[in-house]
Amino acid sequence: MNREAANVDGEPSAAVLAAPPSTAGILPFHPTPDDGPVRYLNRELSWLQFEERVLALAEDPTLPLLERAKFLAIFQSNLDEFFQVRVAGLKEQLAADVTGGNPDRMTPAEQLAAIGDLVADQSLRHGIVFRDEVVPALAEAGIGFSDWADLDADDRAYLVELFEERIFPVLTPLAVDPAHPFPYISNLSLNLAVLVRDRRSHESRFARIKVPPILPRFVVMPDGERFVPLEQVIAAHLDRLFPGLQVVEHHVFRVTRNADIEVEEDEAEDLLHAIESELTRRRFGRVVRLEVEPDMTDEVLGLLIRELDITEDDVIVLPSPLDLSGLWALYDLDRPDLKLPPFTRVTPPALATAPGEELDLFAVLRERDVLVHHPYDSFTTSTQAFIEAAASDPRVLAIKVTLYRTSGPGSPIIRALLDAAEEGKQVVALIELKARFDEEANIEWARALEEAGVHVVYGVVGLKTHTKIALVVRSEGDGVRRYGHIGTGNYNDRTARIYEDLGLLTADPALGADLSDLFNVLTGYSRQESYRKLIVAPVTFRQRMLELIRREASADDGHIVAKMNSLVDARIIDALYEAAQAGTRIELIVRGICCLRPGVPGLSDGITVRSIVGRYLEHSRIYRFGSAARGYEYVIGSGDWMPRNLDRRVEALAPVEDPTLSARLEEILEVLRNDDVLAWELGPDGVWTKVATRVGIDAHETLQERAAQRAER
Repeated sequence: MNREAANVDGEPSAAVLAAPPSTAGILPFHPTPDDGPVRYLNRELSWLQFEERVLALAEDPTLPLLERAKFLAIFQSNLDEFFQVRVAGLKEQLAADVTGGNPDRMTPAEQLAAIGDLVADQSLRHGIVFRDEVVPALAEAGIGFSDWADLDADDRAYLVELFEERIFPVLTPLAVDPAHPFPYISNLSLNLAVLVRDRRSHESRFARIKVPPILPRFVVMPDGERFVPLEQVIAAHLDRLFPGLQVVEHHVFRVTRNADIEVEEDEAEDLLHAIESELTRRRFGRVVRLEVEPDMTDEVLGLLIRELDITEDDVIVLPSPLDLSGLWALYDLDRPDLKLPPFTRVTPPALATAPGEELDLFAVLRERDVLVHHPYDSFTTSTQAFIEAAASDPRVLAIKVTLYRTSGPGSPIIRALLDAAEEGKQVVALIELKARFDEEANIEWARALEEAGVHVVYGVVGLKTHTKIALVVRSEGDGVRRYGHIGTGNYNDRTARIYEDLGLLTADPALGADLSDLFNVLTGYSRQESYRKLIVAPVTFRQRMLELIRREASADDGHIVAKMNSLVDARIIDALYEAAQAGTRIELIVRGICCLRPGVPGLSDGITVRSIVGRYLEHSRIYRFGSAARGYEYVIGSGDWMPRNLDRRVEALAPVEDPTLSARLEEILEVLRNDDVLAWELGPDGVWTKVATRVGIDAHETLQERAAQRAER
């Protein structure tokens, strides 16, 4: 347990206070006899360094207040998923006595120890920046976070009435005694641990109250500008829940469980049923984290540790309140003065029409490919318009699409597919049932689409279908023509507003034929081993990337620029090291995990790594190989340089050959490489450092401005 990281008032330790604000997490060196300097940084610790960069945004006093609150919520949600999946996996490895196989050679025990140290500091800073910086600043702006103890009589009267009408009816206190075993504590639930005493027998009992997740995390006061944590409202009314008993003490706690699922597809007769069974099992996964407040007594903490079957190392002590993911609700307040200026997404010029003029999207694509860049280019008037046009066009014979994550009820993509099926079109939807934390939603969509007559398939056994592709088959005067979309992001209109992604709309016959072949692999028994233009995992992705890296290594003017979410794969990293040692210039833009160590003399000279973290989530993958003299080769798609993307997922990447579109990609890469407002750089010591602002180039603002300028022209 990391009690030493916080005293009873939740103050940071001296180590936390002394940490320089410009660095993000120091990774331990693990030298090997053969390699000298470490070749690979640890994946899990590198991910926590990304969390550090998110936390730095929440700590940035120059950002508008509600943006800071948003980043506090994002940090919480990210860390929750990290514990549910990555920490849970390490604990399973530790229990199974797994010690090898990690490129950085850290054992599960070493990783868990290092994670514990980093998370203790990060989580504490997260709570303190909310309590000591964001809350006071919000109060000055007229948005108050109030404690029950600070409320006046009128405020308390309002909350008493609200409690009786809305909260009390849904509460269920659960006793623990010989007749009542310790209750099941659900994943990510917020709870009150209560000790009560019988006034006659003086016997003490423990009870647990779950804070209902169906209620808002923070109770809004009548003025609409003050908030009270829901658990405090419940705690103030414990006498209503335990009449006749003396409430001795109460404490807030939160539990995180192993939420990863594993399905042996080769043994599953019905994949959908197998996923549903695993979802049920996931509810009862092993506890991997217990979050508590500093005032919890040793008696109650000991009981929780014992009953949850954890150790003190699984406990994290945090300032109140716990679970700040609920701050997303705060961000929804109508206070534009406390947010970044809104940006109106534009229609790509190639798809824009004069007022009253109807767009013939297929005619546009017959003339030229169209590159769309979200969120700067509108998803509604580009990618969504492509699917909707196909659904309504009587000449369209078939629509095929992969769905990894959708926007839930009301999804325009799902609605268009349903409309197309009703029109009698051949509609195929490949739904990835194993999309983490979207499994239940995808199961519901699969059933709804099947009922409407859509052909629903679940992909290739043993592989997760992560590719983002769509194919439209249309009858035209000269026969049948294929139109396609190859993207880097999901067909999700909501995330397209905040995720940075690229999509290629094309009528290229070779790409269309490749998409047909790939969909046949996904829906049938095809074993396609080569494609005309598409780069497909797990068939050709790794091979092609290694070929291109080695080609640059053999050139006198070798140059690689690669933008991705994560760089983990050891073989790709080794190939980059070899290229660097041959004199190749390598510029990497990696948003999250990076296991490559740049700038190490004799190993990775000439390699730079930077990360852009800001208002939009950098999500696109762009790979550029070549030089000005030899020409550049651009590839975009859904796959990162990670073992799972290269070997265990279906991914598709497409070359971008049109000079106009290539110039657009070059512009994006150039802006990201010159950013000195949002950018961080990774050093040879494994430390991320904020880039000093000299010119003041904010990549997201710059790309917004350029999108608006293109639309005006």
